Amino acid sequence: MDSTLLLHDDLYPKVTPAGAFYAVSSKSSSGSRKLLANLLQADINDVLSDERLKKWAETDDTHTALNLLYRLQRLEFLYGETTPSSQLIKVTSDAFEDILGQLSDSHRALLVDQDGFYFANVGFNHETAEEVANLANEATRLSEKHSLLIKNNLNIYNNAVGICDPTGQSELTFFPLYIGSAKNILVTAGMPLLNSEAFVTLVRGLYVLAGEDIHVIDE
Repeated sequence: MDSTLLLHDDLYPKVTPAGAFYAVSSKSSSGSRKLLANLLQADINDVLSDERLKKWAETDDTHTALNLLYRLQRLEFLYGETTPSSQLIKVTSDAFEDILGQLSDSHRALLVDQDGFYFANVGFNHETAEEVANLANEATRLSEKHSLLIKNNLNIYNNAVGICDPTGQSELTFFPLYIGSAKNILVTAGMPLLNSEAFVTLVRGLYVLAGEDIHVIDE
């Protein structure tokens, strides 16, 4: 299998929404998450090459990197494109809010930091946003506390927490997003719309924010 894998080095690596979600949906580390995380932090104008792929996969072995790339491609977590279509956003509250409105069918969403304070908000008034941020922090902490039960006993591998109506449709959902050692929480009201390029852009912006190690500052 290894000997048949060849890299098309004239393509730009493109992480899909599913790949971006997988990269940040758990604290656990793996080769797949490392490669996806590094691609999400890479310059969007970087073309695939053997050396870059090994760097992103954090390995010195070309075949290991190619096999990892191939596996993620089979999972539809990434693909190659002829021109770069990913985006980077300037890290301000306004920039995040422009993205947040696209992630909920009700156009109401929050970004909450690991201390339970929101730093980007669209659609909620300030007082409600503060309370929802606190609720999101407590709900995700409870989920993490019982993670062994949820995963090992109930075989549930999603860690989002939701408040649903009687039909099971989400009214409010809390998505913990693990960016390096930091945890952010994406809160969506109504139906989440994470299967979009807007979500990939959001994750890229969170990586930029984590790299700068500063709070978002309004301009």
